[in-house]
Amino acid sequence: MLLLLLLLAVAIGGSHGQFPRVCMTKEALDSEICCPLWNGSECGVEAMRGVCLNWWTRTLDDNQYYDDRLNWPNSYFRSSCECLGNYGGFDCGKCKFGYYGENCDRQKTLVRHEIRELSTIERRRFFSYLTLAKYTISKDYVILVTGDRHHRSTYKFIDATIYDVFSWIHYYSMKPILMNSTFTSNTSYAHQGPAFPGWHRRLLLFLEREIQELIGDEDFALPYYDWSHENNTCSICNEEFLGSNDLQGNIGGSSYFSSWGAICSGYFYTDAYCRSAERGFHVENLLRKPGRDPKTRIPTYQDVEATLKWKMFDTEPFDKTSKSSFRNALEGYVNPVDGKTTDRNMHNMFHGYIGGTMSQVPISANDPMFILHHAYIDKLFEVWIRKNKATPDKYPNNQHLGHQRLECAMPFFPCVMNKHMLQNSAVYGYTFTYMDQYCRLYNQVAGGS
Repeated sequence: MLLLLLLLAVAIGGSHGQFPRVCMTKEALDSEICCPLWNGSECGVEAMRGVCLNWWTRTLDDNQYYDDRLNWPNSYFRSSCECLGNYGGFDCGKCKFGYYGENCDRQKTLVRHEIRELSTIERRRFFSYLTLAKYTISKDYVILVTGDRHHRSTYKFIDATIYDVFSWIHYYSMKPILMNSTFTSNTSYAHQGPAFPGWHRRLLLFLEREIQELIGDEDFALPYYDWSHENNTCSICNEEFLGSNDLQGNIGGSSYFSSWGAICSGYFYTDAYCRSAERGFHVENLLRKPGRDPKTRIPTYQDVEATLKWKMFDTEPFDKTSKSSFRNALEGYVNPVDGKTTDRNMHNMFHGYIGGTMSQVPISANDPMFILHHAYIDKLFEVWIRKNKATPDKYPNNQHLGHQRLECAMPFFPCVMNKHMLQNSAVYGYTFTYMDQYCRLYNQVAGGS
């Protein structure tokens, strides 16, 4: 146990994805071991890259818990790779985030830019990279589909493109939790709880690294969209940026994304995983309807300021009713000004404002707007971390499935505990433009306290 905890501590930042193709064979699933060979040895142990270790287990009543995501990844594997030093990936054959090179000994910090800072060529290159990821089958990962979550015999692992794997991971995190043979939507594995900002940080890191490897450019960084000064108008919802849309929400024909479809669009089936994938993957076109719903708006800079003033990362009961909670204000379940009134704001409000696919939150990652939006949410998370000098020990103890501080964030390999995402983004090899200005302004707004 001591060795396992030590390895987990040094392996932070090494997570790349989930359901590795090489481990989703009948033999691997029957053995419950996901320790692939790297350079001829399990987890690259002969090269001192990693070791194959058993996971600790939590005693559960088999008659009460059925969710395959519970206590990740115990439902699938009792053993998997834990990577040493700067190595990462499901087989320890890659580098952890922020490190590069054959021996993972080159460290660098990428800078994420605001989307409107990019030149026309840089912007078009970014859109073309996303399109390439949308139509390139992932060589490393597969996705899970089933029409019956109650019976493992119906589970299938099928091919998906790199971008669709990214979208599927978000969808997978939001499916209702299966407990005592019934479903509950009171929480999810990445939302409505303390793991929310850190889990989404991990998801973006996954896509960023996947695109770096796809295009052979380790300097590629995801941009963000600072919507806080938009005066309730989406300035990137046009042909120059993400594409215009018609009254039905269809993306304009000259956009890179006009022909995109949404994976797992039949998300409302609680007892199924990505039912649409079995019938041909994309059964719904990507849609966008910015400002169409009169009950929505783009959050303002004043909303951002109010959100950043809350000093507690999260508060009891650590869900969407938490008061005076930075996490809950950022996620958008309480009014950021008073921190207690039930409200739809910040992260949640922007999803609703963009409408279409973005407003269907389980499948919202299908829209590239999701990336730009969550990269900005991640920037605000980073501002709060720096101002409050947050470290993993400030991650709260709680009893919510998927959000507990010592749980492996689901569904990533190898394990990185939720608490480890509560630290400076430089640990993961990136920062944002204008961080100094944001942090100085926040200090002024908060009175430097």
